[in-house]
Amino acid sequence: MPNHKSAEKRVRQNDKRRLRNRAVMVATRTYIKQARAAIDGGDTTKINEALARAVKAIDSAASKGVMHRNQASRKVSRLTIAANKVING
Repeated sequence: MPNHKSAEKRVRQNDKRRLRNRAVMVATRTYIKQARAAIDGGDTTKINEALARAVKAIDSAASKGVMHRNQASRKVSRLTIAANKVING
């Protein structure tokens, strides 16, 4: 329990940020799952669309500081490699 006015404000700020970060990560994970499902499905157009959405969401999360930039880069790289394997044979 915060005992000072500044500590109360910090608790409010942390709660806001936690909820915002959580929403961003949930959306990002959803797009990643959709991309993986499209890759498993094998339809080229669906793969390209889902991959584009996932990459955009990952980059957005990284730019907001919700996800570390190296983790974002790794996820984009692995998704792209998996998609290219399916598309190019």
